[in-house]
Amino acid sequence: MRANLRAQFGMDDPVPVRYVRWSKAMAQGDWGFSFASRIDVDKLILGRLPVTLFIIGASQLLALLIALPVGVYAATRPYSLFDQVANTLAFVGFSLPTFFTGLLFILFFSIYLDWLPFVYRADISTEGWRWWWEHFKQSIMPIAVLGLFQGASWTRYVRSAVLDVIRLDYVTTARSKGLRERAVILKHVVRNAMIPVVTLVALTMPAIFGGAIVTEQIFRVPGIGSLLITAILANDTPVIMAVTFVFACLVISFNLFADILYGWLDPRISYR
Repeated sequence: MRANLRAQFGMDDPVPVRYVRWSKAMAQGDWGFSFASRIDVDKLILGRLPVTLFIIGASQLLALLIALPVGVYAATRPYSLFDQVANTLAFVGFSLPTFFTGLLFILFFSIYLDWLPFVYRADISTEGWRWWWEHFKQSIMPIAVLGLFQGASWTRYVRSAVLDVIRLDYVTTARSKGLRERAVILKHVVRNAMIPVVTLVALTMPAIFGGAIVTEQIFRVPGIGSLLITAILANDTPVIMAVTFVFACLVISFNLFADILYGWLDPRISYR
């Protein structure tokens, strides 16, 4: 029976042959069969992918909402009290790993204050707006953990990029024309300073998905990150390969989006 199973799954074939067979099957939409869950891998991933995309998307939006205004305001007032406090908080936030911050959030908001649930429940029985509110409430802490970590990191880069641009000659020329300081900062400084920041955001996507795996495991979020951990512990090879493939596609997609965004940020770049 063991020999028949190995022959059925092609495990006796050479590794290059098995890899080519797996690649062709993935391209045709046949992602295999989960050994542990006993269902198709594509159905298993599609059922969990929306949760992961929502958590990561909302956390990155929160990170941008923190990093952009704080970094720009700190760069326009270098070495001020606000700049020093922002830099200190950014270093602290970037130094704390997500699993430690997640445990602090659970200890404070779930145990001491009893405001938020610390375990993500997918089987909520309510309907309508109550269903949406319950899902949002249990997503607050995972989103905040990832968003604050990335926001602290990106704040430093935004501040550094704005400081490099704000000293250039064309900014002085714009001011000499009589433009308001707000218009100079928003139209001439921030737009050009965002080019290296966009590169940074695109290149940190693998680390973001890696942090999402840890965060999902802490809060028991039913996403593909926790699915990957479960598959690794169960030696569920088809699921591991498929989740890794999905992560790779997401990273490539974000890098492609960053390249397209360059053309809008920098008029010197054109796509032909």
